[in-house]
Amino acid sequence: MTVKKPKTKQTISESNVCFEDALGKLEIIVSELESGELSLEEALAKFEEGIAFSRYCMQRLQEVEAKIDLLVSDEHGQPVFRPAVPEGEKEC
Repeated sequence: MTVKKPKTKQTISESNVCFEDALGKLEIIVSELESGELSLEEALAKFEEGIAFSRYCMQRLQEVEAKIDLLVSDEHGQPVFRPAVPEGEKEC
């Protein structure tokens, strides 16, 4: 008799998914849920998967925002505001 071990769920951050891939998968999940063609159990599983991707994306965005804040602050930690397009250059 073989005893099956329960599968442990791998978190998204452990699976080396990049932000863009996670966002793309989240968009697909939303489309599938909006289609209304999933059973209740399938919809619940997709919803749980979508929540995981959403949390991962939010975490990554917060990490990037914190890094940007560090990069654009002065020596006293105060934000330094710079125009997105330097003066004299045209925006595309």
